[in-house]
Amino acid sequence: MLLVLLAALNITALAQNDITLSGQLKGLAGATVEISYQKDGVFKTDSLKAIDDKFTWKADLFDPQIISIIIGQNGYSFFAQPGQISLTGIKGSMQTYQISGSPMQEDAIAFSDYTKDITSLEAPLRAAYKNASAEEKVELDKKRNELQKQKDALVKQFIAAHAKSYYCIYLITMRTMGGTDYGEAKALYDLLDQSAKQTYAGKKLADKLEVLKKSMIGSQMIDFTQNDIHGQVVKFSSFKGKYVLVDFWASWCAPCRAENPNILNTYNTFKDKGFTVVGISLDDKAANWKKAVSDDQMPWTQLSDLKGWKNEISGYFGIQSIPSNLLIDPSGKIIARDLRGAALEDKLKQLLK
Repeated sequence: MLLVLLAALNITALAQNDITLSGQLKGLAGATVEISYQKDGVFKTDSLKAIDDKFTWKADLFDPQIISIIIGQNGYSFFAQPGQISLTGIKGSMQTYQISGSPMQEDAIAFSDYTKDITSLEAPLRAAYKNASAEEKVELDKKRNELQKQKDALVKQFIAAHAKSYYCIYLITMRTMGGTDYGEAKALYDLLDQSAKQTYAGKKLADKLEVLKKSMIGSQMIDFTQNDIHGQVVKFSSFKGKYVLVDFWASWCAPCRAENPNILNTYNTFKDKGFTVVGISLDDKAANWKKAVSDDQMPWTQLSDLKGWKNEISGYFGIQSIPSNLLIDPSGKIIARDLRGAALEDKLKQLLK
């Protein structure tokens, strides 16, 4: 997860800025401290020896980023930025760790406090979902969607109140990875102060939005071609006239595999009413891909160029996390994205009456 977050922020720049991290952890007693960070787009790990309960780490950073401190089996991540930062606490007791000197970390904590009432309600719903019946899952999905709407409103309010914050750039960047529609992400980006937009991270976010724009609701789906599971070339325009769920997944993706039964149920319900599914696998090994299709009993068209994350279609749309999907109408326009669980079935009920 740390690597995903670091890659999402993807911060490099042209001028060097020094960071000094001074740590004092009770019980450290000369232990080895490893610090992982990103420099010039490359992940690095520095190793240093604490003296008694203290250590000092210096490096050249650019814009703020997430760094990770690893001591033995314990890891702790936080937002750091150029300047003087201090870490205090008790070794191995991360709830005692205190960071000072990093405004981005302070904003991260402020956001956590701002949304904690909503966030505290999410975990019980996730736990209940695991053993819920099909009917119960429908109700749980509705509750989760409602919570997400409330959280989205809080995110918007927070960004508007912290328009110059690097953390807000990070928040929006993460949402572009998580399936937020272009219109929603662009509206959040527009709330940022111009000074934030002109940072390297702000410019990278603008680039991401341009990619996300390709899957904006109302856009025309590209007429792509890829090979199916039998090696036959399939052209997307051959499905014109139907509602098509373009489903991005992979055999190694546990959430994707968990979602496949829901897609199968929806497919069986609407396959004779003008709906179908086209799977696009981000696998790079044909055997794994084919086995997953067989094991999950997916009868719809399955496509892949077996390039993994470099799949040409997922790359075109800037998809950085799966499962992800696009719902295409009979004219070839994108009308929804990332519909999962009951949300997909409800949408099709509305469309197909």
